[in-house]
Amino acid sequence: MNVLIVEDETGLANEIAAFLKREGFLCEMSFTGSDASEKIAVNLYDFILLDLGLPDYNGLDLIKEARGNGSDAAFIIITARGAVEDKVKGLDLGADDYLAKPFALVELLSRIQAVARRKFNMPNQNLNIGEFTIELQSRKLTCKGKEVIITKKEFDLLHYLVMNRNRVLTRNQLYEHIWGNILDDQYDSNFIDVHIKNVRKKLNEHAPSPWLETVRGIGYRVSM
Repeated sequence: MNVLIVEDETGLANEIAAFLKREGFLCEMSFTGSDASEKIAVNLYDFILLDLGLPDYNGLDLIKEARGNGSDAAFIIITARGAVEDKVKGLDLGADDYLAKPFALVELLSRIQAVARRKFNMPNQNLNIGEFTIELQSRKLTCKGKEVIITKKEFDLLHYLVMNRNRVLTRNQLYEHIWGNILDDQYDSNFIDVHIKNVRKKLNEHAPSPWLETVRGIGYRVSM
């Protein structure tokens, strides 16, 4: 998952990023609200970890701005502010959770996972699709109990599509979720097509996968 950490304490931001990267997340950092605003306007994020007390921005305004511009990223407010009114305002503006400093990194990870389960209606352990099972804890794909050998990126791609079942995801959305921000001079839209082709081939060696659909001119969808 693609995460933006908006935190003016550089040491804490780096600590969070290092921890989440070890857990398999893609992380970017912004140390000011203006930089975060620019990033959110042009990039797609699954999670935004937001400190309210930024030097140049009220974090609550950043949530309001992002939601007004159509961002569906999950916001987790991370702040030293303990006032109930700040928490209520943040949640009313569309934040998904609230974590007061100081906090343990494992608690942050637990909050992210809990929000992801709510946001994507995910079960705690496994996702079933057709005759396949995505085993979240072991990060394995199985078909009728037999493991389907796929790469880490293929697993992440399929997992993201299944989490967003019945929703069309563009090639850009898929790319940014799995590989991070798109660099215009390097991005090739066929990159996602090749990976989907490989995933389909591996799935079909075990069982039919008509639920993995191509939406012509847009992207892909898992329909169930």
